[in-house]
Formats: sequence, C-alpha cells, structure tokens
Amino acid sequence: MKIFVAGGTGAIGRYVVPSLVNSGHEVTALARTADKAVWLAGHDATPELSSLFDREPLTAVVAGHDAVVNMATALPGTLSFLSDKAWRRNEYVRIAGSTALADAALAAGVGRFVQESVAMVYPDRGADWIDEDQSVDHYPRARCSFAAEANAQRLTDAGGTGIVLRFGVFLGAGAEHSEMILAAAQRHIATVLGPPGNYTSSIQLDDAAAAVVAALTAPAGIYNVVDDEPLTKRDYAAAAAMAAKTKPWLWLPGRLAQLGGDRSTSLTRSLRVSNKRFRAVAGWSPRYPSAREAWQAMAATPTAS
Repeated sequence: MKIFVAGGTGAIGRYVVPSLVNSGHEVTALARTADKAVWLAGHDATPELSSLFDREPLTAVVAGHDAVVNMATALPGTLSFLSDKAWRRNEYVRIAGSTALADAALAAGVGRFVQESVAMVYPDRGADWIDEDQSVDHYPRARCSFAAEANAQRLTDAGGTGIVLRFGVFLGAGAEHSEMILAAAQRHIATVLGPPGNYTSSIQLDDAAAAVVAALTAPAGIYNVVDDEPLTKRDYAAAAAMAAKTKPWLWLPGRLAQLGGDRSTSLTRSLRVSNKRFRAVAGWSPRYPSAREAWQAMAATPTAS
C-alpha cells in the first residue's frame, strides 16, 4: 500500500515509519526540516516538505495514497506538562492539523485514515477493566483528542474507513516520560504518579508501531492499543527499578501528583484498559505483554540513561 504519514519523525513516528517500510509499504512522510527529511530518506521513506496545516497543498500530496496515518502531536515535555501554554501547541496540532489532514484525505479520495489518540480519555474506573464501550471523560486536556477522533470519524461517515487508536502511556527510547522515570529509578527514586493502587495502561513503542501497521487492514472503529497486563502505579515504578537494577530509596510524588487537578489527571487516574477488541479484529498482539518486559528492554538499550 501507499501510505502517507504525518508525525513520522516524532516519538512514535520514528517507530511507525520503519515498521511500515519493513512491512512492504511505500511510505511518504511530512518533514518540517531538512534534518528530518534526511532521517526519513535514510529509512527508505519519501520526505515531503509541506505544512500539516495547509489543506490545498496537502490534498495534492496525499492524492494517490491508499491510507493516511496521522501520528502528529506536540505533547509537552515532562517539565512543562502542567503548563497551559505548552499544551496550546499540542491542541493546535491535534485539532487544526487533524482537521486539515482529514479534509485533504476526503478531497483526494483517500479511503483509509488512521488517527492517533490516547487511552487517558477514559474516566477513572479503579480496578475495573475498561473497553471501548466505556463512556469517555470530557476533561479540558482531552478536548484535542476528541477533535482528532471526530476527524477520523468523518472519513467513515463519508464511506471510507476511519480508525482511531487509543494508545496507552508510551514506553521506550524517545518517550520522554518513560526516560524520566527510568533515569529516576537509576538514582533510587520511584516515580508514582497518583495513588499507588491505581492502574497504568502502557504500550511499548515497537508494539504501538506494529498496531499502526495492523490498523491498515482493520475495520473502521475505535481501538485500545495497550499491553496485556496493566500494572498498579506502585508495581509500575517497582518494575522500572528492577530494570534499572536498583532499590528505591524514595517514592515520589504519590498522591501529591493529584494536586495538579485537570492538568495531571491523565497521569494519576486509574486506567485498567483492555486491548481485546483490537487483538481480535486486527490479529495484533504486543511483544511486550506488560511494562515489566518493556522496562527491561528499555534499560538494556544504549540510549537508556
């Protein structure tokens, strides 16, 4: 298939593009800078120096492709995660970018649209399992995710195939949040974001990329892309410490993280999310069944620090 990718040089895009190419697909991807164009070319993808926000040029670029894959985000880094100003850029990319890209796909007659989203749109359900039938929580930080999901739905409404992938917390080299937790664990600090008994649903980046490839043949719909075994936040931090071969001396910040309110709720709430639907329809399964295995793999890579 001929695949057009937006966000192909981001945290997940750097895994998605090689995974698509290695699966035999012909990939064209947006590049905002010459350096990113060089990276894409080096991974056998065709770089396209266009803007994500200009509908008419995008329409010409995506014409002739079998699918559009939108992995474009601008999530704030760990140190700026609570900043409203930092989040405004992400909201612009998610809302304006996905709208322009969906408009272009519709105008060009592209039949399939795969949109990145997050499992953190679900409400806190304690120890209960969460599937795609669970109602979502329209808290302020989630607004941009719902806008992006709605743009994928427009393709389905027009007779195409809109796919939404609700990813868990990314684990792996290039995912700043996980790099920060592993670095803290190496210094004997356990990072527990919220009540220790709350659940975290994560996904290793290679597994997330494989899910994008699998979505190219899946029916229209919304799917959770998470590992098989969500861990409690305490177990999640302990698994990072085990991977780092250290013992925690400090457990931080725990329930104090909840003081961020709506700004931190995506990280502190309890989300025990199920991947059963996507496994059933797409034939996908994670190579790393839980954060334990993902932390071990991350700690073993030269880039982990």
